[in-house]
Amino acid sequence: MLCATSLAACSPTSVFAMENGLSPATAAAAHADDKNRTRSKNRIASHIDFKSATTGVAAKAMRNELNALVQKIDDPQVKRAFESEMHSFFLLFNRYLSEKAKGQKLQWDRVKPPAPEQVVAYKSLKDAKDSSILNKLAVLKLNGGLGTTMGCVGPKSVIEVRDGMTFLDLSVRQIEHLNSAYDVNVPLILMNSFNTDDDTNRVIQKYANHNIEIMTFNQSRYPRVNKETLLPVPRSATDKAGWYPPGHGDLFDALSNSGLLDKLLEQGKEYIFVSNSDNLGAVTDLNILQHMMESQSEFIMEVTDKTKADVKGGTLIDYEGSIRLLEVAQVPSDHIEDFKSVRKFQIFNTNSLWMDLRAIKRVMETEGTDLEIIVNNKVADNGEAVIQLETAVGAAIKHFKNAHGINVPRSRFLPVKSCSDLLLITSDLYQLEHGQLVMNPARMFLTTPIVKLGDHFKKVSQYQKRFKSIPSMLELDHLTVSGDVTFGRNVVLRGVVILVTDAKIDLPDGTILENKLVSGSLTILEH
Repeated sequence: MLCATSLAACSPTSVFAMENGLSPATAAAAHADDKNRTRSKNRIASHIDFKSATTGVAAKAMRNELNALVQKIDDPQVKRAFESEMHSFFLLFNRYLSEKAKGQKLQWDRVKPPAPEQVVAYKSLKDAKDSSILNKLAVLKLNGGLGTTMGCVGPKSVIEVRDGMTFLDLSVRQIEHLNSAYDVNVPLILMNSFNTDDDTNRVIQKYANHNIEIMTFNQSRYPRVNKETLLPVPRSATDKAGWYPPGHGDLFDALSNSGLLDKLLEQGKEYIFVSNSDNLGAVTDLNILQHMMESQSEFIMEVTDKTKADVKGGTLIDYEGSIRLLEVAQVPSDHIEDFKSVRKFQIFNTNSLWMDLRAIKRVMETEGTDLEIIVNNKVADNGEAVIQLETAVGAAIKHFKNAHGINVPRSRFLPVKSCSDLLLITSDLYQLEHGQLVMNPARMFLTTPIVKLGDHFKKVSQYQKRFKSIPSMLELDHLTVSGDVTFGRNVVLRGVVILVTDAKIDLPDGTILENKLVSGSLTILEH
């Protein structure tokens, strides 16, 4: 087809037809599609530009607010430390805005269970022969949490859990025994939060004459962010309700900024064993330390087999050939059931981690830790909707060489998160040896019973009033208690025991319950 006028004067459709050898009708339809695609691209570009502009405004506003908070501090040393924390927070906040604008999400089809070489069986580890390697080790307990969920005041680590001893007492006793038995010097380090630091430093004075060196440092404090304005909630550094500890992923920044990382390296320490202060199974293990040294691994995560009670626990995955930690908060909502599947993901993270201090130093001085952000939505006491940006320490596994998991026995995972857990570890199921809980040899099964106590047992003070003494649970498989139930002295529980009432159940001294379901209102009388 030829135009009667010059090519420049032809209609766009005519030019499109000539260039592509199409009939006028086909060219008109194709040209319309092309214009629609262009409009769509422009809309997408406009949307991205809008998000980018909004992100830039929010980041600038946040930076100005943080600078204003810094300027309110007079003490030069305190100001420097606070400014460093605010810088770290701003980097995290900026990354949050960027990821939100881009809509970056986990590609579920790329998530695979870990490859066999990425998780080593604990039973395959060689027995350690040289105990002197312990001199290269430091033990760190994550000590930032409060005991509020169990109705206690102050740091969770000072709750009495066994034979009048607290979590902290047991940790000190374990390491003190280690130092004496092997003639080594393993220090205990406590990573406190601004919520626990004062109380912890008062408590540890009682260990002054013990064979153990105790060091403390504080994790960062970050400002809560208003969900609507994306501005910091606190108006000053002393406005305690507006701040939060940003999860244990902050360990790397806090350890480095405090100067403690350099101090440990100067003392000849090369490795650090990190665990939650409330995990009574997380004890120093020579075989794991030796394996770490021989395999030249810079990061080892202890994992254990998943049960129905652990389906929400983070798990190791293979993501495009790289080992990663996957937390439930990162999982797309339509794949939550896949994540919970015991068949697909058979292990979960115990948060007991072994790391190379020299490698931490290298990572912090070069790339830094780019940990996945966990957005924790909260409601402040005044009803204000806020967000807390947090990270998990285990997510750093992707930054380290030869990193892998070790599938450890369940005995190395004994957390106390509730009064149900407290009942287990105070019962005759366990014995105490040098601060370490070990399964009673009289227990016929290696598995731990499932214990579920209802709301009447939620707080420690309530729990203590309902047991005249802790029942014998050596032969127990499952215990569920719901309602107003009290236990007398020397009660024995065997098999599956379920006590459910909307009234009251009193179990007198010496009661033996074996495979029993008790419901309704009941008072068992002695006779």
